[in-house]
Amino acid sequence: MKELRSAIHALVPLPDDTWEAMAACWHPVEFKRKTVITAAGDTERYTYFVLDGLQRAFSLAEGEKEATLMFSYKGSFSGIIDSFFLQQPSRYYLETLTHSAFLRISFADVSRLMQEHPLIAHWVHLGVVQALAGVMERMIEVQTLGAEHKFRRLLARSPHVLQMIPHKYLASYLGIDPATFSKLLGSARI
Repeated sequence: MKELRSAIHALVPLPDDTWEAMAACWHPVEFKRKTVITAAGDTERYTYFVLDGLQRAFSLAEGEKEATLMFSYKGSFSGIIDSFFLQQPSRYYLETLTHSAFLRISFADVSRLMQEHPLIAHWVHLGVVQALAGVMERMIEVQTLGAEHKFRRLLARSPHVLQMIPHKYLASYLGIDPATFSKLLGSARI
């Protein structure tokens, strides 16, 4: 719970009574490697805080081509955010790439807490806005940059992912061919 409180506090410091109301709603859960937590067509019922492991959200395009949309790992929040907040079927999948341990909170609990505690509603609002800003930045990169520039931006922003995440998923995330990714990796000074 200490890691979760630090992550929440970094965005919105919560007084002890508000934190205790929120903390009571998070519950531990674990999933094995390569488990689909949320499938396309399912409605996301939980938001997760990652205690351990690596996950990815991905979509399946026509012809079954996968496109990796995001990664989550220790210390980050995870889940299919649009499905969670809209309570509509997901268009994406959330899967574990490694054995994963989480704390999770239900949609019902988040909704109730937001109504009862304005600071929690403020925290959710800021978290969603930050996620949207990240998506917009990523869209600009995907639509305007070539393979090498996307690769270099990834290295500048998150060099640690090269050791954590299988390269085929990083190539998919960047929208580049795995062979191109390997060439860029071979020529990069890390």
